[in-house]
Amino acid sequence: MPSLNKVIIIGNLGSEPEMRFTPNGNPVTSFRVATNRVYTTPEGERKQETEWFTVVAWGKLAEQCNQFLTKGRLVYAEGRLHTHIWEGQDGQKHSRTEVIANRVTFLDKQAAAPLPEEGVEEAVPDELEPEDIPF
Repeated sequence: MPSLNKVIIIGNLGSEPEMRFTPNGNPVTSFRVATNRVYTTPEGERKQETEWFTVVAWGKLAEQCNQFLTKGRLVYAEGRLHTHIWEGQDGQKHSRTEVIANRVTFLDKQAAAPLPEEGVEEAVPDELEPEDIPF
């Protein structure tokens, strides 16, 4: 029977990406992405929830994420969910769910990026600045 494990998130980086290498020399980069959900309670109060995701990229994608991503950047990450389960030194079971990325798109323009050619519109509006992020 067919099955599917796919997740797509769009959010802002909460910290700088961390790149490391496996013993075989394969690059792996991980970074945290925050997504926000704004809703109104039945009492009419407006609330915001922030959900954090750990995204892990491998190979060439890991190198690109490490080179171009910085705290506050808006990103689109697509991949699959993977849960690690382990037993701690205290005997307690622990788990962590990560997004194993197969695609990461940088959605905002970087300050050092060249200006678009005249008459060409930018693909993504420049709405959110890193200073606007509440963390």
